[in-house]
Amino acid sequence: MNYILILLLFCTNLSFAQDLKFTAAVSSAQVATGEQFEVQFAVNGNGDRFTPPSFEGFQVLSGPNVSNSMTSINGNTTISIAYSYILAAIKEGSITIGSASMTVNGKRLQTNPIRMTVVKGQPVQQNQGRNAADNTITDGSTADLSKSLFLRAVADQTTVYQGQQVLLSYRLYTRVGIVDSRLDKLPDLTGFWSQDVKENQQQAQWRVETYKGQKYNVADVRQSILFPEHSGDIKIAPFEMTFIARVAEPSNDIMDQFFGSPYKDVKHNTKSAPLVIHVKPLPENGKPAGFTGAVGKFSMTADLDKTELKANESLTYKVRVTGSGNIKLLKDLSVNFPPDFEKYDPKITDTVTETAKGVSGSRLYTFLVIPRHQGEYTIDPVQFSYFNPSTGKYVVLSGSPFKVKVNKGTAESNVTAFAAAGKEEVKVLDKDIRYIKTGDAGLSDIGKGFYKSFWYFLLLAAGPASCVAAFIYRNKQRIANSDVVKMRSRKAGRVAARHLASAEKHLGDRNEFYEAVFKGLYGYLSDKLNISVAELNRENIADELHVRKLDPLLTAELLTTLDTCEMARYSPVTSMSEQEILQKSKNIINRIEDEI
Repeated sequence: MNYILILLLFCTNLSFAQDLKFTAAVSSAQVATGEQFEVQFAVNGNGDRFTPPSFEGFQVLSGPNVSNSMTSINGNTTISIAYSYILAAIKEGSITIGSASMTVNGKRLQTNPIRMTVVKGQPVQQNQGRNAADNTITDGSTADLSKSLFLRAVADQTTVYQGQQVLLSYRLYTRVGIVDSRLDKLPDLTGFWSQDVKENQQQAQWRVETYKGQKYNVADVRQSILFPEHSGDIKIAPFEMTFIARVAEPSNDIMDQFFGSPYKDVKHNTKSAPLVIHVKPLPENGKPAGFTGAVGKFSMTADLDKTELKANESLTYKVRVTGSGNIKLLKDLSVNFPPDFEKYDPKITDTVTETAKGVSGSRLYTFLVIPRHQGEYTIDPVQFSYFNPSTGKYVVLSGSPFKVKVNKGTAESNVTAFAAAGKEEVKVLDKDIRYIKTGDAGLSDIGKGFYKSFWYFLLLAAGPASCVAAFIYRNKQRIANSDVVKMRSRKAGRVAARHLASAEKHLGDRNEFYEAVFKGLYGYLSDKLNISVAELNRENIADELHVRKLDPLLTAELLTTLDTCEMARYSPVTSMSEQEILQKSKNIINRIEDEI
């Protein structure tokens, strides 16, 4: 044994004495878009801290794939390590693969850049903003995996005003490789109006961060924008996931120093710690009279499509509120139109985006009004007030007044206009006398009319009979609705059908489709099995279906479909098409309805 150890050390010294070379090579220097090719970085020595290039302009399909080799020819021993990637070009042109770097014997080496020529081929769906995890970070000990793989709930601010937006990120920290992952439980966000951030959700955006003195690969697995609905301390429940981690096993075998240590896959359950958001009430000092709860930073514009028209023609008045904050929670605007203008409820159009920077966009109020008779009128300036949390003050925005000239209309003589204040005043246009009937009045002789006829007494008896029938029906409905569990169970199928119909409309939009299917299945199970959303997880679902003696194969098929829908929002699903997932979900619900 000692002779073997001496021989290996001797071979190692020979490898250190050789000229070090760190090279890069590709399988083909000219490829078409969508065509796969291999790039390899090789060093003839035992190095570490390998850093790959960014691969900008290419899609990484596989890698890094690491291989080690040791050869001995005529007494000359060579040790080499190679890192290979499978790439696909995503755009045409002349593109350069940057330099990779590595430390060998204390010396930092770099490869030469490689110039690639990419010609037109098949289009490739680009994964914008992909960042590869830094594989140079390793865990020195796997005795306590919770220190190397855990989740944190991170808010961009923990003390806010009521209605102020908060960015909540569920952040994954890891120092080990992750083979697979599964969402176990979504947090209950009671007390908040929430909106998920949908940008860059196809793949995790990896980066390196230092937390408590240790470096970790970090990715935000889920982000939501929250708006507190009331003041006080609001607690956010944990976010729970299960991971399959690949960790290295300790080995004293010297051969593992050259060919890599063995590893094992470990199942690890983790959840984020509860997070408390301190919500301050909006100040009463300085609150405008017309304030309706808008919080953020906004601007406002008002516009009128025309300033002169004829009576009984329509007029369009638009008010646009633009900015960032709780736009979707804004209430209707109050606009004071002249009493002779007939006003309809406004049409509301939202143009909103949800990003990691918050909710921003605009809301457009479109009022349709009709002047009923001629004259010159003034539309008072519209006012909109909001609370700016950055300054802690209220802001009142005011539009411009508009003068409107209404000329006499052709149909004006047949129109009755009602005043806006309670519709009490009536103005008769053009003439003073109306509604005098001339000609046959349709009178009848006494005793030959409807009074005291057969139909008169029949309709007279129908009233009490209808009341008795309504009373009996009401009592039956009260008895049926008193059992909340059965009522939710009866309506579960209809609620799920609405979500699946929404999913069918989003076929082709992967994120929206799988989110609608996931909500439909989870909402159906919550109502059907009488399980609250906070307690709805795989274990509770399986236990409840087992109690109800559901076919175990159907239960397994349901859980597999839920896992597929959840994982599809983070990585592409190739085993089944969206149409197959939709049909499978419908079949599962129908079969559960038949058995339960």
